[in-house]
Amino acid sequence: QPMLKRSWQPPAQRPATAKKTTSKKTSERRYLELEITLRYTDPKVWRRVQLPETATFAALHDAIQASFGWESCHLWEFRETGRRGAAICTGTDPFGYSYSLDDEAPSASKLRLSAWFRAKGDKCDYIYDFGDGWEHRVRLRKIITSEERFKRRLIAGQLTGPPEDCGGTPGYERCCEVVLSGEDPWGDDVEELLEWLGGWRPDSFELGEAQRRFDR
Repeated sequence: QPMLKRSWQPPAQRPATAKKTTSKKTSERRYLELEITLRYTDPKVWRRVQLPETATFAALHDAIQASFGWESCHLWEFRETGRRGAAICTGTDPFGYSYSLDDEAPSASKLRLSAWFRAKGDKCDYIYDFGDGWEHRVRLRKIITSEERFKRRLIAGQLTGPPEDCGGTPGYERCCEVVLSGEDPWGDDVEELLEWLGGWRPDSFELGEAQRRFDR
């Protein structure tokens, strides 16, 4: 919820030359520190980001895409945790097409993060690419206040995000095996797959470089 401004009362007898003092709190903004973990992978692929609490779920979608290296070329939505969790909000693909199992789900561009993330531990799921079925768990680690102004920041992370259209978790595990061992557990042409991966490696994530591309 937005912070309420503290009411200010002038002193009963203020000298004419006195200057107004501004409380530091009036210039502070609140930010959500969120941890996003790609589910069903071992070891875990995860990112930790900070966004203004006034940001929308669409902004969180953009942040997840940028931090994991996704290309935002598939359908996506945010859902309550659990196999039958209801849709919190839904997004669109690059062509403007949206789809959700819940027809009443609001647009992600109209729902603020503060409507859902209110206390430490609040969480939801982010589903990307309904074909490959990438599920991410999003959890609020803490709410911070700062006088700094920024749209998003990448704080920490581990491992490179899976390649687009690699076939979900089984395909990701296959890509890791091919890159790290030079053998394809599916028995296909290794050189052809390596060419398709184009230099992708599961262990190539570098926080400093990622921050330079991510932070705004």
